Amino acid sequence: MPNLDAIVKAYDVRGTVPDQFDESLARAFGVAFVQFTKASSVVVAHDMRPSGPGLVAAFQDGVTSCGASVVNLGLASTDLLYYASGIMNLPGAMFTASHNPAQYNGIKMCSAGARSIGIDNGLADIRELARAALATAVVGDATKVTKRNMLSDFADHVLSFIEVSSLRPMKVVADTANGMGGLVVPAVFDRLDMIDMEIMYGELDGTFPNHPADPIQPANQRDLQARVVAGGFDVGLAFDGDADRVFLVDELGRTMSGSTTTAILAKVFLRRHPGATILYNLISSRAVREVIAENGGTGMRTKNGHSYMKGVMADTGAVFAGEHSGHYYFADNYRADSGLIAALVVLEEMSRTGLPLSKLRESVERYANSGEINTQVKDISAVIARVAERYAAFPQDRLDGLTVDCGDWWFNVRPSNTEPLLRLNLEAATREQCDTQVAELLQLITA
Repeated sequence: MPNLDAIVKAYDVRGTVPDQFDESLARAFGVAFVQFTKASSVVVAHDMRPSGPGLVAAFQDGVTSCGASVVNLGLASTDLLYYASGIMNLPGAMFTASHNPAQYNGIKMCSAGARSIGIDNGLADIRELARAALATAVVGDATKVTKRNMLSDFADHVLSFIEVSSLRPMKVVADTANGMGGLVVPAVFDRLDMIDMEIMYGELDGTFPNHPADPIQPANQRDLQARVVAGGFDVGLAFDGDADRVFLVDELGRTMSGSTTTAILAKVFLRRHPGATILYNLISSRAVREVIAENGGTGMRTKNGHSYMKGVMADTGAVFAGEHSGHYYFADNYRADSGLIAALVVLEEMSRTGLPLSKLRESVERYANSGEINTQVKDISAVIARVAERYAAFPQDRLDGLTVDCGDWWFNVRPSNTEPLLRLNLEAATREQCDTQVAELLQLITA
């Protein structure tokens, strides 16, 4: 029997194809998805991975075997799928493994209206329903599948977040890493006469021939940074595989953390919505909390993860939320994340202030950070326990992994929800202090 416990993660389904995740499992998840949502129709899409069409076809067999119909968007970014789920008020399933290597695939699921489904609010139930469905015969009905192209409608929606007429002339280059940004980025930026856009690695190729589609890793931004400087671009945009995340590079070729982008966007949305609630994940820089308070907002620190973040947004009425990982969530986007929306709002803010990105970022960058450092360890729980014991004299919390506040520096260690890795994030008052403490932590982690 397939090991569903190994591929059903905190926020989605994800595994290697075909040994962990294959068409028989996709078919079972189609049955389970309809049984859980009780939907008469669902919307489905996939990214550019070679295994996507076959997995989607099997999933559709499962859905239609239960009497439900399917709206198939074909190739899409994850934020396009969320938009379709929101505007049509249908449950949605996006076949993607985001930034994972080519041999992976998976499913990000949402309820009608793009409401999140995670392990605590339905994904565990779907897992058990899929387990039961594996033992049943499934006969699909192809007449219940309708294809629909919503790319143009999605582009209109993304552009609604800015005043297009306010944009000043700029040169922008986007590295889409052979992912779905190669489809959706041109669809949006081709409508902006003031933006001179260049696309790097825009061919849709799920084998990722140029570099991995994981922009949080500095090595995967080097080509973009070099191109920004060589080409005299104002901004560089680095998208992940399913194009729901983005990292920005300034005109000097320096990458910008997700925390810095979150702080800039928080200022914008607090100007639009004075006194609003803004969420930020616990890995975010202390500067995010400070910027929210300085601009009259109510900041709330949360766990990591899109399914959790969206749920807290719904509960609190937050207008915006950001994560260090490059996910940015918008209340008017059905509380879903979109790298494209985030990028456009930053470009609009650059136009409003007349500042280059290197200057716009200065007021919200206040600390030195390590970035996300991943380490493979044999026993993640044992390592976290060892770290907790070593820093027992300092305040600690377990909101997500282990966070330790050491006064003028702090760190978090936590297991990845998608890969067998331990993630370290550390922030300090100075670069020297940051580097020293990172070296000490890594020595402890790998001991």
